[in-house]
Amino acid sequence: MIQPNSGTGPGAITRDGSPVDFYTRLKPNGEPEVVAGVVPAGGSVLELGSGVGRVTHPLLERGYEVVAVDESAEMLAHVRGAETVHARVQDLRLERRFDAVMLASQLVNIVEDADRRGLLDACARHVAPGGSVLIQWLPPERHDTWRIGQGRTEDGITVELAELAEVLPGVFNATMRYAWDEMVWTQSFASRRLTDQDLADDLAATGLRLARFLTDDRTWVLAVPAT
Repeated sequence: MIQPNSGTGPGAITRDGSPVDFYTRLKPNGEPEVVAGVVPAGGSVLELGSGVGRVTHPLLERGYEVVAVDESAEMLAHVRGAETVHARVQDLRLERRFDAVMLASQLVNIVEDADRRGLLDACARHVAPGGSVLIQWLPPERHDTWRIGQGRTEDGITVELAELAEVLPGVFNATMRYAWDEMVWTQSFASRRLTDQDLADDLAATGLRLARFLTDDRTWVLAVPAT
């Protein structure tokens, strides 16, 4: 059975299971550099699923014009200096186009095909002609190496894969365990293993084209309008 997204722990938990207090403690993990490698300084960036502004704020510091979108009002309350939009990404229609659209946090590995296409449709209808869509995904080789107990500790924050089960071919239920000081949170979600061809096909269906991988670990993808 595919598990619904859920979360536990102190403070607000968003509808998708994200513990807000935990995410306020995380630092950027190379995302601003990925953007800077593609988008000219001063460009406009639509950040889909911005959360608490972990990436928004460093992008603003680099001089980008950022519009931060999230379906959690609790998350958006922490964003400073950017225009914020409280909306479900799949439903977003700003009637504006941006130099870059960013979809991070492996949101594209969502299980339902219709939801994935909805995310990519939102990217396609908001990117300017000649613009860039930056997508963070979990490539198949990374999915294949998932193991319970994997994780890291940095700056006093521990992130660990606590539970993992393949419940359908290529569909995994996972639970992450987060710890900081004496506080502990969990976040449970389902993830679909996508191949390169799966991703390329989904992009093509929304009028986008996979241009290249932006990082050596292939977790960041550059897509562009197909025409």
